[in-house]
Amino acid sequence: MLFADDVVLVDESRAGVNRKLELWRHALESKGFRLSRTKTEYIMCDFGASRHEGGDVSLDGQVVAHKDTFRYLGSILQKGGDIDEDVRHRISAGWLKWRQASGVLCDRRVPQKLKGKFYRTAIRPAMLYGAECWPTKK
Repeated sequence: MLFADDVVLVDESRAGVNRKLELWRHALESKGFRLSRTKTEYIMCDFGASRHEGGDVSLDGQVVAHKDTFRYLGSILQKGGDIDEDVRHRISAGWLKWRQASGVLCDRRVPQKLKGKFYRTAIRPAMLYGAECWPTKK
């Protein structure tokens, strides 16, 4: 294994995240791996009236980049818990699959039943990936 990605460390405070990040770095380096300081980033989720503490998240003395959106396992997370970016991404993924499959889906020689099966197995999953985790807004 040359690299590992899509690892999430969660804590209620920045100090806790810093502590976990250093533990993770030491664990990786003790096994001969190296944690990329340039690719490591964090998002602070604010899902309610919580207190905000000052300071930065840092890794081995280097400040970690702060993001408002974060891509994790194919989904886009937003700091306020919104899903707008992820929904837009899923719609564009569905249209991309539709364009790739339009030769089959628009071909009059392909039976309607086969087109339906193709849509259900290729296009619909591209649009709905991760949707079961979306929070209900209204």
